[in-house]
Amino acid sequence: MRSESRAVVPALGHRIKQKRSRKTYERLVQTAFDLLERADLECISIAELARTAGYSVGGFYARFRSKDEFFEALVAEHIASRTAARNRLFATLPDHELVNALIEDLVTSHSKRQRFWRAALMRSTREPERWEPLRKYGRGLGDMLVSRINERIGRPLTDAEDANVRFACRMALGAVNNAIINRPGPIFMGQPQFIDNLARAFRLVSDYDRLMHIEAPSSGK
Repeated sequence: MRSESRAVVPALGHRIKQKRSRKTYERLVQTAFDLLERADLECISIAELARTAGYSVGGFYARFRSKDEFFEALVAEHIASRTAARNRLFATLPDHELVNALIEDLVTSHSKRQRFWRAALMRSTREPERWEPLRKYGRGLGDMLVSRINERIGRPLTDAEDANVRFACRMALGAVNNAIINRPGPIFMGQPQFIDNLARAFRLVSDYDRLMHIEAPSSGK
């Protein structure tokens, strides 16, 4: 987002004390995600964001001290929404459907927010500490899968098995990141084969089907 001149900013602790203030905060964050579907982050000014959300530039700076702080709010919202979606999948899906659903959710959600995710990746190259919340979110997928498998098979995974599951998670996240930044092909993120192949690779690397005693689909006529 481009820089804007601004008035004195209230202390951070005063931002969201009232329901109305919280509503404004959430509206600004959601408007930013809407705008990011059409334009890159650096092309969206604070004035445009505030105007589109129905507020003044002063209203923006009453809730965020800087563009960096606002982007941190976008990161926090992304993590919260994706964590909630992931938790629903773990809570509602049977074992044989879980991996494909997790991969589909990962790919479709990041595809929808490609410009946000690209901005987050680029910022992390300049300031690596800003990636830590997203790194922690990524590790959570491995933690949940390992816990699920341990519970189902009635024993802790061996070190090698644990490492394979966690590596599969990192592989999937890395493939999505690479698709957003570099678009290497030959299969692109918007194609159905991307989800299918990534899920298949995840199963192979993690050894998920064998661990969970899931039989391969029948190839009968």
